[in-house]
Amino acid sequence: MIRLFKEELLELSHFLRRNSSEITLISSATLFLALNQYNRIGSEWISEFLYFAVLPILVIIFILRKNPLDFGLRPGNIRIWGFWVVVMCLISAAVLYASSFIPSLQVYYHTEKFNMLNYFLTNCVLLAAWEFIFRGFLLFGLRKKFGEASIVLQMVPFVLMHLGKPELETISTIITGILFGYIVYRGNSFWPAFIIHLFINVFFLFLVNC
Repeated sequence: MIRLFKEELLELSHFLRRNSSEITLISSATLFLALNQYNRIGSEWISEFLYFAVLPILVIIFILRKNPLDFGLRPGNIRIWGFWVVVMCLISAAVLYASSFIPSLQVYYHTEKFNMLNYFLTNCVLLAAWEFIFRGFLLFGLRKKFGEASIVLQMVPFVLMHLGKPELETISTIITGILFGYIVYRGNSFWPAFIIHLFINVFFLFLVNC
């Protein structure tokens, strides 16, 4: 029994060492998502910027000892991702226009005294943080070990973060999560996902409230 205990402890230590980087990435991202849910700091955009951008960058620098720029913050291949941004925004515009007539989405996203400038500015910060933790921190952090599978892996928590929103929107994030991840992976930058996501949010709120 003692021998088996020692063998299993040794195997556990080997497992932790072999996968230390991936364990750090996934565990810290999960922790930050949970902390933001239960321990918000200030307003929504401030809290999510701290939990989804600042803390992951600190993990990259001080725990993983890597360069944050290698996690999708570089411009990447603009020729490739620029093409996808144009295509996705055009398709999204048509889909969002049709979706703006769906009652459940109208009720959820209708806002009294809607301020477009304020919404745009806060979403720039909020969505930069969202895209970084999913399509930067997780995708680029897991890419070396899992390759293209990192696109699917980062999609799962992205979808789960939409639970509580209208059902149609939550289900649609399975598709958008994979597409965003693919575009980021191909373009070697998280910026296209940020631009597309920002367009989707701002354009839809404009349709519903203006």
